[in-house]
Amino acid sequence: MRIARFSYRDKQFWGVISGNHVQLLKEQPYSGIRKSNIQISLSKIKFLVPAVPQKIILVGLNYKDHAKELNMPVPKEPVIFIKPVTSLIAHQEEIIYPAQVKRLDYEAELALVIKKKAKNISPQKAVSYILGFTCLNDVTARDIQKKDRQWTRAKSFDTFCPVGPYLETDINPKNLFVKSYLNGKIKQDSNTSNFIFPVNYLVSFISSIMTLYPGDIISTGTPFGVGSMRPGDLIEIEIQGIGRLVNRVKKIRRTA
Repeated sequence: MRIARFSYRDKQFWGVISGNHVQLLKEQPYSGIRKSNIQISLSKIKFLVPAVPQKIILVGLNYKDHAKELNMPVPKEPVIFIKPVTSLIAHQEEIIYPAQVKRLDYEAELALVIKKKAKNISPQKAVSYILGFTCLNDVTARDIQKKDRQWTRAKSFDTFCPVGPYLETDINPKNLFVKSYLNGKIKQDSNTSNFIFPVNYLVSFISSIMTLYPGDIISTGTPFGVGSMRPGDLIEIEIQGIGRLVNRVKKIRRTA
């Protein structure tokens, strides 16, 4: 099932995608899927970020091939960090290349959305706390990351967290191809079977640190092949069984 959050005639809705239409939901999908009788053509809607999170938690260095690429040891426990909700943008919205950034990188990632409050849950129960999966681009100002030696500023600019286009509920996250395309050329090509820490473990681990709430986003790390983007570039994140998240990079110059 594909669950979308979208705007139509200046109003926001949730719906279930079926063919070329989306069927409106009577309420947010976190507590269950209750469909209405109203359908809207996909050609008439604008996709929004498929969650309204309190927080966005991301995992660093979670692919074996990425660790090998960086010549770094495999971590013994997940390395996590947080992006602000102000970094969120949706499918087809523009990534802003800040004037003070000298290198801007893409990072293709599988993300998930939490559907109910979670605290200290076991890995075995984690699946029942996941609403669905989507694509995420962990946009990073790499020059700032190297200079700061921590990640907050480099990953927190507005528009640095594209997510979408929608949520897919019926996939197994253990064996999915994760790819990125820059101007149509493939740059990352890996599989979640290369995860160091699987999805269920990540949800459990993070819930032992912070309470998770409906709508919170967890992203599972990027594989090898990250690289830079320039103004005008088109970056696409593709995940098997979900689809493609598409965004273009736009330069904003510093004003006096």
